[in-house]
Amino acid sequence: MGTWGAGNFDSDAAADHLAGLADRLVTEVTDVMNGDPVELEPDEYGGMTVPCNLELLLVLARQGWVGVALPSPEVIRAWQETFLAVWERTIDGLEPSPAYKDERRAVLNGTFEQLAAASAAVK
Repeated sequence: MGTWGAGNFDSDAAADHLAGLADRLVTEVTDVMNGDPVELEPDEYGGMTVPCNLELLLVLARQGWVGVALPSPEVIRAWQETFLAVWERTIDGLEPSPAYKDERRAVLNGTFEQLAAASAAVK
C-alpha cells in the first residue's frame, strides 16, 4: 500500500475506500434511474435520495481526492432529463407553493449541472 501524504485520504487504502463509496452512490442512483419511475416521484425515497447522492458525489469530487470517479457528463444529463421529467409530471400533486416549486426546480437542475460540469472537468 502506498502513502503519498499525511492526510486522511493520502493512501491507496483511502483511495480504495473512496472508490467504493463513490461507486455505491453511483450504483444507487443508477438503480433508481433504471427502475420504476414512481420511485423518482418527489415524495418517494428515490426522489429524495437521488439528489442527495448526487450532491455527495459532487462534494467528494471537489476535494480532488484519488479514488472518486464520476459518471460521464452524458450519463448525468440523461439522469437529469429522466429525473426532472418525473418531477415535473408529479410535483403539482403535492400542492407546493409556486415559490417552493421554482426554488426546488432550480436546486435540482443546479445539482445535476454542477455534477456534469465536475465530471467534464476531470475527463
